[in-house]
Amino acid sequence: MDQTSRRAFSATAGRLNTLLLVEHKDKAVSAGSLNAITAAEKLGKPITALVAGADAQAVAGEVAKYGGVDKVWVAEDAAYDHGLPEVYAPLLVEAQKKLAADYIVAGHTAFGKNILPRVAALLDVAPISDITAVESGDTFVRPIYAGNAIATVKSKDPIKVLTVRTTAFPAAQVGSNQAAVESASAAEKPALTQWVSEELSKSDRPELSSARIVVSGGRALKSKENFAMVYELADTLGAAVGASRAAVDAGYCDNSLQVGQTGKIVAPDLYFALGISGAIQHLAGMKDSKVIVAVNKDADSPIFQIADYGLVGDIFKVIPELKEKLSK
Repeated sequence: MDQTSRRAFSATAGRLNTLLLVEHKDKAVSAGSLNAITAAEKLGKPITALVAGADAQAVAGEVAKYGGVDKVWVAEDAAYDHGLPEVYAPLLVEAQKKLAADYIVAGHTAFGKNILPRVAALLDVAPISDITAVESGDTFVRPIYAGNAIATVKSKDPIKVLTVRTTAFPAAQVGSNQAAVESASAAEKPALTQWVSEELSKSDRPELSSARIVVSGGRALKSKENFAMVYELADTLGAAVGASRAAVDAGYCDNSLQVGQTGKIVAPDLYFALGISGAIQHLAGMKDSKVIVAVNKDADSPIFQIADYGLVGDIFKVIPELKEKLSK
């Protein structure tokens, strides 16, 4: 960015309004929203956080404690509990009008990706998804082609609707401030869709998207029974479990564990890739990990090109030996 545009952005940043959509579950703010707060701070102040749902008031009190948040709007209504975009979108549009927001921001999670494109359509602007950096008030960086290229995009739309790659920004921290909490403007709740049910898988392991250590298995494990070795090693390390798309498609594990372009984006401190060749779609979801350890019997596997530590060997021998040594 040239110095002229940098000065222009700095001069106007104090007058920009940012509307932040908060994702929450079980009365707690989701990790992705904490990363989105940090990204929102780079866009403009003040930041108004919008919390909706039956437990919105309790969550709003938590959001108000985070540094960077200037105000919290609450829409306490069970109609927002399941994140239906047809219901959420009119609420955000009303909030944008009331606030005259220049930016609408959410984490690039299933929740944010589901709602913000519909909001952008109602506002007749183009959404900008999965941003990893803010260059200026109208210029953003985002990965394309499964992360093999980085695009710098400039938007001329008067309202910028953005989803944020959560691994690209640090999580916001609780500050000394206590933002004001107010009621959000009422909005239409179109009955276009109906929530039917959900099936939740319970686990004592860390949540995949925010875990410090992730152990992932690939197609080389050959069966669902063999994939159990990945779970055992993860439990030894206190880690989350991930998988390549090939392992998921083969039925070795649930699709909620998929890491990659069409799965979850992770950036843990330590990532184990066991029997994963390293297709570009998988690398797009984990290449930002701080330390990558790869085990594969094929010395020419692409995974070794990005691994910090690589071991050419049979995973059926390496995993049990690794588990035994770690247990000691």
